[in-house]
Amino acid sequence: MMRIVILLAAAVTIALDQFTKHLVVVSFAPGESRVFIPHFIYWTYVQNHAGAFGLFGTQPWILVIMALIVLVLFWLAFRESATTSRTIQIAFGAIAGGAFGNIIDRFHYGFVVDFIDFRWWPVFNAADSCITLGVCALIVTTFFRERAARAAA
Repeated sequence: MMRIVILLAAAVTIALDQFTKHLVVVSFAPGESRVFIPHFIYWTYVQNHAGAFGLFGTQPWILVIMALIVLVLFWLAFRESATTSRTIQIAFGAIAGGAFGNIIDRFHYGFVVDFIDFRWWPVFNAADSCITLGVCALIVTTFFRERAARAAA
């Protein structure tokens, strides 16, 4: 059951990510920006050839290998907790799905499609959001599980 939850969360993340990126690619010219919520959020089509926040170079293979290494490290760190926590399963699925969504872009386009623009933060995409939310869920869940374990002891 655990693997099904992780795979389902990853599949939903990838589908959402690729669908939104497809809409941007077919509807926007690179660099084009449109208001989504006035004075708050814009859709801006950015072709990101570098890693997160423009870091880690522009070599797709290096970025893909780094993403896979991070996924393995997360899995090793949280695999035991994932056997008993649905939240951790979903969080890991979201992280894996987000990583693979961006990896798909690197192979398909040679860059990652970014489009969510707050104007005060680097432009990002649905995959990045799922990765961030997944990591936050892992941190919060782990904190409360450890706190509960200490209280029980």
